[in-house]
Amino acid sequence: MAEEYKPDLTQAEIDELEKKFDSSLVTRENSPVIAKFLYWFAVAFAFYHIYTAGFGTPVEHVHMGIHLSGLFVMIFAAFPFMRSQSALEYKENTWWRWGNVPVYDWVLAAVGVMSSLYLTLSWNGLNWFGLDISEQALRQGDPHWVDIVFGTALVLLVLEITRRALGYILPMIICVFIAYALLGPVMPLQILKHPGVDWRQFVNNMYFPSEGIFGVTLWVVSTVVFHFVLFGVVAQRMGLGQFFIDNAMVLAGKYTGGPAKVSVVSSAFFGTISGSSIANTVSTGSLTIPNMKKMGYPAHFAGGVEAASSAGGQITPPIMGAASFLMAEFLEVPYTTIVIAALVPALMHYIGVMSIVHFTAKRLGLKGYTKDQLPNFVQIWKNGWYTVMPLAALLITLFSGYSPNMAAFMGLMFCIVVGFTSFRKPLTLVVPAGMMTFILWKVSNGSFSSTLGGVMAGLLIMSMLHRAKRYSFKDLFDSFHVGVGYALAVGAACAAVGIVVGVINTTGVAFRLGFMVTTGARDMAEFLYAIIGWIPLEIFQQAAMQQFISLVLIAIACILMGAGLPTTALYIMLVSVAQPALAQLGVPVLATHMFVLYYGVISEITPPVCASAYAAAGIAGADPFKTGVSAFTLGIGKLMVPMVFVYAPTMLIVLPEYFTIWSFLHVSLTSALGIFMIATAVSGYFLEHLNGVWRWVMAIAGLLMVAPSMSSNIVALFVLAPVLMSQLNIRKTNPNPVWIKVN
Repeated sequence: MAEEYKPDLTQAEIDELEKKFDSSLVTRENSPVIAKFLYWFAVAFAFYHIYTAGFGTPVEHVHMGIHLSGLFVMIFAAFPFMRSQSALEYKENTWWRWGNVPVYDWVLAAVGVMSSLYLTLSWNGLNWFGLDISEQALRQGDPHWVDIVFGTALVLLVLEITRRALGYILPMIICVFIAYALLGPVMPLQILKHPGVDWRQFVNNMYFPSEGIFGVTLWVVSTVVFHFVLFGVVAQRMGLGQFFIDNAMVLAGKYTGGPAKVSVVSSAFFGTISGSSIANTVSTGSLTIPNMKKMGYPAHFAGGVEAASSAGGQITPPIMGAASFLMAEFLEVPYTTIVIAALVPALMHYIGVMSIVHFTAKRLGLKGYTKDQLPNFVQIWKNGWYTVMPLAALLITLFSGYSPNMAAFMGLMFCIVVGFTSFRKPLTLVVPAGMMTFILWKVSNGSFSSTLGGVMAGLLIMSMLHRAKRYSFKDLFDSFHVGVGYALAVGAACAAVGIVVGVINTTGVAFRLGFMVTTGARDMAEFLYAIIGWIPLEIFQQAAMQQFISLVLIAIACILMGAGLPTTALYIMLVSVAQPALAQLGVPVLATHMFVLYYGVISEITPPVCASAYAAAGIAGADPFKTGVSAFTLGIGKLMVPMVFVYAPTMLIVLPEYFTIWSFLHVSLTSALGIFMIATAVSGYFLEHLNGVWRWVMAIAGLLMVAPSMSSNIVALFVLAPVLMSQLNIRKTNPNPVWIKVN
């Protein structure tokens, strides 16, 4: 029966659909020679990162220079200056166009490579052609004119590759920050004025390592993010994605509204390895959306379920769109701290989606799959257990305290062993043999504990024993090529966002913006207090209103700034800009980082810029805007839960000054119950159909229940009581409900 649960689209069709809605994958058609060069260049680029993850990464400026050089070559060769249909189509060679790449793009790529590698060449000083350039430590703060030339080129070219890969929004935001750094003395508002920097000093700050382009953002993306993007693609293509979907069918398929619940569960599983919500949407949605439509869900709702569920992957541990590793780096805490803190908030998102799905299915009278339509659980694990080995190797390494890039190395190598090596192909056995040697070497030199070494050796042996189909190394190289394609836009964006970080460190603008937010919120709170301050509830006191308004303003700014940006670049920019404002409100640092991440990734399902929803609409054949509205509505839990853990950080578990068992249980259970109640209002169904007035009452009761306050929770129960009595009365008088179908 397994064929019934395969996607309706082929892998090639899924790739094309993803390109349609993910602008970072839209490239021009190169000549066969250039296409082959870029293919093998991408494969070599992937192997370089895998090798350095396992055997040691070069010093920062060398490794980041190599990574950035690769981005320049591939982006300038693949992405046209203007993304028109004509620019994407193949054209014959002329004297100014080689392989359908204009000469100026080859020149820009060459200048980008030179600018990226110049620091490596001149780090210990340089004496070429009469140029006497001292070592970098002596030039810090007093750059040579050659530094200025290459630094200027790098700043401009990083902005250009970001524009080509992601569009104009992010480069325009960065240009505003650059203008602010240069024009500080002439800012119109006194609070925004600063001494300013000249271009020479600006380039010094942006070009030399420690901040700016060669800062922590590019370092993390080149040592961690790239590897996990690659792992997600390779693991999904060797069968882990289908294994997730099959298990989701077993777990959720038999219940009310089964296909939609399968979408939620499978997308949650897939989100644990995927760094892209669009990739998640098209990979799982190619199966779940057609099934939802067949069962009777409206097309826009089916697309919204998949988009909202897939976007949840960006906040779902352990990878969280690679933001978890960045967060651990910024906060200087163990990675496991971030994973534990993210568990309950992510669960709240899926409780919200699942509840709305359930009650909508109840309202529409939709059933689940019958037993004979579901795959067999034992058969699924018998046929697919081996696909979990790479993820197990990755997580065991990670949670044993080793670096994320070592964990990614183990995961990727296990992907190769599981999916591409076989006893029937003796030459391929060099990979598992090499891995066993690597594990023994790590144990012998003390890098791996004997326990970890034994576990890895056992997993390696198990990974070779399955009898399922092995793929060719050509398939592996194809996966590497696709994975590198995903990583191009992320790498370019993170390099460019390094400029924002550098400007903030240079000017202190984030603290100025934070002061403006809190001041504006204070003025608004004073105005509202004069009108409603007589209400005898704590939330209507001026200080409480000021804090709430500040949080709302910051949340709106995060949503607006997050439109269309990769999760990692988005998180870096938002935490640099918005975190100081939240810190002024006394919010714990970990909660501020989670807050800006949550509201930033909500842009994935927030109209009018909601790429995941548009991709889902393409599969569903639905109106994109209606699909976006449905996705945003379904993501109501993600919208509310950041406010909860800001006011009640006990939900994050790992903050001992806030955490007690009682407070954690109180906040988590009431939040879940409140989100559940709001889901009934959104879907228009509880025990029976909810009419307009009762839906509003239930929504108010849900909001009061979500608020982390015992008094508001008690009020919520009183508000809920008449709704519950009304529902019980309807059920008593109308035991045979009439289902309402909506097109």
